Amino acid sequence: MNWLYSDTVKDHFMNPRNALLEDESFPADARGEMGNIRCGDQMLMLLQIKDDVITDVRWKTYGCASAIASTSMLSETIKGMNIADAYKIRPEDLANKLGGLPENKIHCSVLGDKALRAAIDEYLVKTGRAGLFKEDETVICNCLSITNKDLERAWHNGARSWEDFQAATKIGTACGSCKAKALDLLHSFEHIYGK
Repeated sequence: MNWLYSDTVKDHFMNPRNALLEDESFPADARGEMGNIRCGDQMLMLLQIKDDVITDVRWKTYGCASAIASTSMLSETIKGMNIADAYKIRPEDLANKLGGLPENKIHCSVLGDKALRAAIDEYLVKTGRAGLFKEDETVICNCLSITNKDLERAWHNGARSWEDFQAATKIGTACGSCKAKALDLLHSFEHIYGK
């Protein structure tokens, strides 16, 4: 059987770091949940934070090897990191740390960073600083919380069609009602950035 992933991906998939154990009690300061079980991927991210530094993390995901390895790598990356820096982590950062992912699996790494930002956003609300790191974003896909910024990043990474957007972000894989909005954005990107 051929393994399509790097040795780093294999290691994180076979030996995931910081995964929430079934009977583990983890008192979290912040919780972020992302994804939709109907499309096959769902993510829970739990953070312990002290003085705006992530001191510990646990996660649970339903997904493929890429999703599990990406989240494991993310959990290692953010420990000891300031929440402002952690908020800026993107899927491509994780893919690079993993030694790359197959092109058709890049979209599997998007839930971890989204769940992380959701957890940080919750923490900011709890500490009276709601919206501190929010980018000017509009949610395009409500099922998976995919924003115009996510699609713009996908455009800059080569997405030029609905199918490309789906491969990069998983947009439209739950209910599909976002397709018209996404295609409008695609046309506006073509106008702004050229083909």
